[in-house]
Amino acid sequence: MQATIITIGDEILIGQIVDTNSVSIARKLNEAGIVVREKCSIGDSREEIILAIRRAEQTSQVIILTGGLGPTKDDITKKTLAELFNCEMRFDEAVAEHVERMLTARGIAFNALNRSQAEVPAACEVLHNAHGTAPGMWFEDEGRVIVSLPGVPFEMEHLMQDMVMPRLKSHFALRQIVHRTLITSGLAESLLAERIEKWEDALPDYLKLAYLPAAGIVRLRLSAYEVEGQVVREEIDRQFSELRKLIPDYVVGFETATVEEQVHQTLIERGQTLAVAESCTGGKIASKFTAMAGASTYFLAGLTTYSNEAKVSLLGVDPQLIEQYGAVSEEVARAMAEGTRRVTGADYAVATTGIAGPTGGSELKPVGTVWFALATANETIAVRHLCGTDRGQVIDRATAYAIRLLNEKLRGR
Repeated sequence: MQATIITIGDEILIGQIVDTNSVSIARKLNEAGIVVREKCSIGDSREEIILAIRRAEQTSQVIILTGGLGPTKDDITKKTLAELFNCEMRFDEAVAEHVERMLTARGIAFNALNRSQAEVPAACEVLHNAHGTAPGMWFEDEGRVIVSLPGVPFEMEHLMQDMVMPRLKSHFALRQIVHRTLITSGLAESLLAERIEKWEDALPDYLKLAYLPAAGIVRLRLSAYEVEGQVVREEIDRQFSELRKLIPDYVVGFETATVEEQVHQTLIERGQTLAVAESCTGGKIASKFTAMAGASTYFLAGLTTYSNEAKVSLLGVDPQLIEQYGAVSEEVARAMAEGTRRVTGADYAVATTGIAGPTGGSELKPVGTVWFALATANETIAVRHLCGTDRGQVIDRATAYAIRLLNEKLRGR
């Protein structure tokens, strides 16, 4: 069973809003065993709407549209659908009463424009929108289902959950789609692929492996489409058990597991403490830990010592080190980490200092150069890493690398 998702609105195409609707719809369809073949965004154009639906009809049994259902002249989806299905518009009294009740409760006059929300194509079955004024619409055409939903995300969400998905499940005989994702850290995508090549080649034909790299991690997703769910879940679990034997030091966990959660749990279990001093990462490392409930058990302080003066006054970094080696250097990174341990008393202290860009780089220290240091009671480790060329990318990668450095130390690597 295949589906196409079409989001309608000029505001999407010009980047005024982000299309979150298609992500949510795709997730719900996949959970029900419906494969999303295509997602597309189009403008508020009669021709584009008709063309997109006609194209989707060639490959999909389910077509979900969002947007263009408002009461103003630029919202043309309803009239276009009436034309597409060769039917007149009809007035739905139940919709009109609902819209009037909602607007009256909010102190808004029920005028002709609002009344027009109750006009729907005669060929559709109205889907009651309990959270807004634009009704959803359900069409059936030669074995296909076409659903039109409002573009307001929370209204669309409720209609998908309460109305659309139950109807799709009863209308079609659906088989399951199974996804499971293993999170790895510490191996680049190419090195990971090389390490697990034989395991990947031996996977059953119905299991598809996807590599999904992000800052500091690579996700490995195994997927099976339109299958008997329980049997396949057991096989995926067995395959991942074999994989873990090949890369035991690089497995973080499943689905949404993170490296910072590993650190978080380890420090709590050991009763140890952490403090960080950040320059180029600007407090992002600290925020990763303090976002987790229970961080106060171990997280003592996060110092964003962005300026050289702050490094000197707050961490006790010798100004001669900065003058001689520069703020972005092994010597200063070490001094920052050691100073953080000294002033906070933490068992572990992590420090970052680097050049996030877009300016400030040189031939010896290009943009993306970051020095990391990790200080304990027994030693201080310092590592230089190139974290990219884009400012946001540098910050994200440096944050991930610093947390991974700490995690590997905690695990004796």
